[in-house]
Amino acid sequence: MKLRQLPLRQLERQLQRHSKPFPPQLARSIFTTPSSPRLLKQLPDGIDVRCSSRSARTYSTIIPASDLLFGQPVHETHPHLLVPGELTPGITAQEYHERRAALCHSLPANSAVLLPSANLQYRSGAVFFPFRQESNFLYLTGFSESDSLAVLRRTGDELGDYTFHLYCRPKDPKAEQWNGPWSGVDAARDVWNADEAGDIGRVESSLTDALNGVKSIFTDAELTKDGTPTKFGNLVRSAVPNATTVPLKSWINVLRAVKSPAEIANMRHAGRESGRALTEAMRRSWKSEKELAAFLEYQYQMSGLDGQAYIPVVAGGRKALLIHYVLNNGMLNDSEFVLVDAGGEYGTYITDITRTWPVSGKFSQPQKDLYNAVLRAQRSSISLCRASANVTLDKLHQITENALRDQLQQLGFDMGGDAMGVLFPHHVGHYVGLDVHDVPGYPRNVVLKDGHCVTIEPGIYVPDDERWPKAFRGLGIRIEDSVCVGDDNPLILTTEAVKEVDNIEALRN
Repeated sequence: MKLRQLPLRQLERQLQRHSKPFPPQLARSIFTTPSSPRLLKQLPDGIDVRCSSRSARTYSTIIPASDLLFGQPVHETHPHLLVPGELTPGITAQEYHERRAALCHSLPANSAVLLPSANLQYRSGAVFFPFRQESNFLYLTGFSESDSLAVLRRTGDELGDYTFHLYCRPKDPKAEQWNGPWSGVDAARDVWNADEAGDIGRVESSLTDALNGVKSIFTDAELTKDGTPTKFGNLVRSAVPNATTVPLKSWINVLRAVKSPAEIANMRHAGRESGRALTEAMRRSWKSEKELAAFLEYQYQMSGLDGQAYIPVVAGGRKALLIHYVLNNGMLNDSEFVLVDAGGEYGTYITDITRTWPVSGKFSQPQKDLYNAVLRAQRSSISLCRASANVTLDKLHQITENALRDQLQQLGFDMGGDAMGVLFPHHVGHYVGLDVHDVPGYPRNVVLKDGHCVTIEPGIYVPDDERWPKAFRGLGIRIEDSVCVGDDNPLILTTEAVKEVDNIEALRN
């Protein structure tokens, strides 16, 4: 199969289920499969791919794209994970371009964005953690390798007027033999659609030209540490000594906070499979937190998700009062609750779910009463996750607090003084997306609109002291769903995780 480029008109037809219509000014040449002249250079030394006859006619040995090695899945090598046109699961090359175009169009003239990749993190000695790309870098490029730098430069006033530079590691067969494959400079151009690509090891010599005339640099990278310029800070100052640096966070958060249909589809898939795993866990009896945690991680992997989105909370009994208990090494008691805060991810998009259920599968009366109090408050707040309700996350928190206060008073709780802060010490929700607590710094006082994705997670944690009704002491309950805000109706992304008392008890019958 000859390596080819995918025409934009064909790409549009293939991606209608993911992409919103885009205006004519965005119709740049977007390619998602490698082209032969460049990627043939990825072959190791010693493989002859071109030869000439005596008549000077040139012949080519065609190398299928599926035979090349990249630093992450591409459609040709992983057709079971990516459909044609996608750079990452569910997200197309066109959508990544539209994100870059929207960001650059929002910036002032003569500005550029600098995005260093994440670094490989080490657990101990030579043992490293799985690599996870920096979220803004991933959101704008789809490129998931370390030792990289993305540069976006605004070049005009029209939507789509920008250049995309991507500096990364060149192919190195000897190094890749030890460390696994990476994609290389030519793939940065041909697969990830960089207008210009270069060797990250030589970025100092090319960045000055790329940023010539730029007056404002938007970046969230660390430029100084303890008053001393970082390596990246020195690089920026050397390339553009007279430019002003501006935090990028507030500019990109506005884009990331509102999810596209493709992003919502990824989060719905993660929520669906995670919810099913949790329901299956409720169906079974468990002796230890460790076994339950291991079961969920296994289910996430076997269902086709990337794995768990975060270290789960599996808290038996009174350990549920510890909001982020993650030791998960205790035994479970049939007379107690187990609180499980666990979710999977797909295409790096996460889902966040919490369920609380009796280890025995059968609620005692106090357990049922307190559980239903939390559930009623949660249902009410989820129903307001719609643009037509004109609410913010902060307003939803107030509404949830009031609902919980009323429910607890009916159960005999004295709600005077700081009672609410003791029993419900955290906020009712946060934004979700590429990160569990997505778009850090994006305020909770923004009116929710179509495309915002949030959690709704009321909880009651009753300390074991005489201030509270005896029947409820030591009980910790949290019920959490990930929800996408619609115009008139919420979309619950995690609805497969059952939460009604009758449904939970029926799982064991």
